[in-house]
Order: sequence, then structure tokens, then C-alpha cells
Amino acid sequence: MILQKMKTTAEDFLGKQVKNAVITVPAYFNDAQRRATKDAGVIAGLNVLRIINEPTAAAIAYGIDKKGSGSGDFASKNVLVFDLGGGTSDVSIVAMEKDAFEVKAVNGDTHLGGGDFNNRMVSHFVAEFERKHKKDISSNPMALGRLRAACEKAKRNLSSVTDTSVDIDCLYEGIDFSSTITRARFDQMNLDLFNACLDLVEKCLKDAKMGKVDIHDIVLVGGSTRISKVQYLLQDLFPGKKLCKSINPDEAVACGAAFHAASLTGACMGVNKDVVLVDVAPLSLGVAVFSGALSVVIPRNTPIPTKITKRNYTTVLDNQTSICEEVYEGEMPTAIDNHFLGSFNLYGIPPSPKGVPKVDVTFEIDDNGILTVSAELVGSDKRNQITITNHRGRLSKDEIDRMLKEAKEYKAQDAERKKASQARNALENYIHQ
Repeated sequence: MILQKMKTTAEDFLGKQVKNAVITVPAYFNDAQRRATKDAGVIAGLNVLRIINEPTAAAIAYGIDKKGSGSGDFASKNVLVFDLGGGTSDVSIVAMEKDAFEVKAVNGDTHLGGGDFNNRMVSHFVAEFERKHKKDISSNPMALGRLRAACEKAKRNLSSVTDTSVDIDCLYEGIDFSSTITRARFDQMNLDLFNACLDLVEKCLKDAKMGKVDIHDIVLVGGSTRISKVQYLLQDLFPGKKLCKSINPDEAVACGAAFHAASLTGACMGVNKDVVLVDVAPLSLGVAVFSGALSVVIPRNTPIPTKITKRNYTTVLDNQTSICEEVYEGEMPTAIDNHFLGSFNLYGIPPSPKGVPKVDVTFEIDDNGILTVSAELVGSDKRNQITITNHRGRLSKDEIDRMLKEAKEYKAQDAERKKASQARNALENYIHQ
């Protein structure tokens, strides 16, 4: 598992056991994805201190970088973090002041990233190969995998040169493939995707109720922000603003998460334990009502942690003795068009005419962005809390315990194999001396 491997790598580097961690996720991860990520951390043997959004972590790294360079004046400074990774894109606007980081708005797309730019290039060269050699490689996984790797390399090259070659020996049925692509052609084939990234920026500004002039700095995060066209379009969108490139876009999120973990635990000397981090809910949360509409309880971009109670839900039938609450996450007005999180029943409602019983529904989001929902019959002790029934990928406690046990067993086996390998290498070195 990825997190377990990262834990082992960190322990080997530090020379001591790693127990606590702050884990980052794309800003637009929903409740189920955040819960699954936290479960993965537990299975890896980590005490997950906090789940935070990747752009928020990058903003923390930016703040620390500015302090380290002696330019840490954060009075009323609004920073736009543009995070374009391999598979997702996120935009956050963070208000920064001294050791306070308040997220004003987030927007993003969990299906838009550098991999999509690669796919456009792959399709381009698949068509070229078929045109040149009358052979279709689109259904050959091995050929596509090699071509995709070459396209990834070409994309990286085009960040620093205006044209590059794609050369693959024996790509398919013994046929070598050689071609070139220019930066202009790459930009043209992905222009709609680049514009989609800018749309996220515009929406985030609108959600934060800010104009472009209100943004002081633009921080680039994620390897795909090295693409020249992306930087050009951002610079054009914010004329006169400099794009911040002082922090490594590949490492900014990890650095911010590490700093936040240190501030939460006080593990490092010189790290302020009083850092204030206020994040937001990336998506609206609510319940379905009788009309089929989504009744929003927590609007998107509400600061978290938060607890909001919405009152006066009621029955729709005479003598109705229970209510089923269906919880959704999303921005569509019709409930079923959003992401279904789960449902639960409130029983024991005294028989009475419809509309008479009053039910209060409370939504609570913790520091990790994870949701708990409860309903209470007003004037009684009848209360129930949500039990998630539809979390795809959500593990039960028994499953987590089983996987924890397996992880420990595999760790012991790996340690034995590593010990045997080291002994074998030592013996071979002795023999060849």
C-alpha cells in the first residue's frame, strides 16, 4: 500500500518510528473519499491527525517560505493556489495573516489533470501510427503503455523547449515509431482543457466574492503547472501579478502537511503551535425533501469545523410514525442528481396529522471534513444518527481490523526478507573481496 510504503520510507530516513500524520486530499474530494483516505491511513498504522485539502497545505508551505525569506508580511494577503496534478485540478483562495490561514473558497475537478493532456497526445500519435503503418494499436495495452510513457516525457520536455521527439523502438509488431511534436501543437490539442482549468479559477473567485484585483499572489502547485501554456493563461488572467515559483510544485503540498503536523503535535522546535487553519466544505450537504429537491443544510465553502441545525422538517402523511432521512452531497437542485451519502430512519413519532411533528436535522463536519448527521423529534428524546449505508469503498471496522492485522504480518515478512537480503549481500561482498 502507498501510505504504508511512505511510512516505511520516512522511518528509514528518520531512523525512528512514525506514528502521527497529516494526510492531504484534493480539495474536491467528497465525504466518502475522505473517509476512505483516513481508513487507509489507519490501516497503514498511522494516527491520522488531520485530513486537509492539498491547496490549503500548499498555502501553508507558501507562508513558511515567505517567512523563511524574510518577506512574511501577510496582512490582508489573499493567495490563490492553483493546483494542477496528474489526475485532479484544484483552486483555493486563502486569506493569510501571520500564523492564520483561512480558506475563503475552493473549486476543482477530480477528473481533470496532466493525465488528460497525455491522453490527447496519445490519441494523436495512435492516429499517426495508423496513418503511417495501417495498424491500430488502440487495443494493445503494452503498446499504449509505452506510448503513454513517451508522451509523458515529451510533455515535460515541452515545458522548456519548443519541440521534441517521440522515439519508441518496436512499438508494435516490430515496427519502430518516430515522430515530433511542437509546443504549439500540444497547446492547440489541449486548449479546451486549459480553458476548463481557468473556468475553475473564475468560479472560485466568484464563490469567494473577490475580483482579480483582490488577489495578491498566485501559487503554482503540481507538476502540470510547469506547462508553459498554463502559466501564460494564468498570467494573462492576472495581468501585473507574478506567479510564485519559489516553492517546488511537486513538494509544496507535502511540505505544508509536514509543517501542519508539526504545529499540531509540537514535535519540532521553532514551529508555532498556535497556527490557525480554517478550511471549508467543498460541496453543499443536505437532505432530500418530499418534493425531490435537495434541502441544503451546509452550503459549499462553509468554514469547517461546523455544526448547523435546520429546523421544522415534518411528516407528509397523517399518522406517520417514522421519517427516512436521505443525505446528499453536491450542487444540483434535485436531490438524486447529487452524490448519495447515506440514509437513516427516525422512529417513534407519535401518530398525528401530517405537518404537526417537528424534526430538527443537525449536520456536523469535523476538522477532517468528515460528516455526521443526526435528527431529533422536537419535544421528545427520540433521536437518531446516520449510519452510512452507501459509501462505496468505505470499510467496516471489522475489515479495517483485518487489514491492520495483515499489514503487520506483511511488515514482519518484509523485515525478514530485507534481513536475509542484507545478509546475502554482505556474504557476496566478503566472497568477492
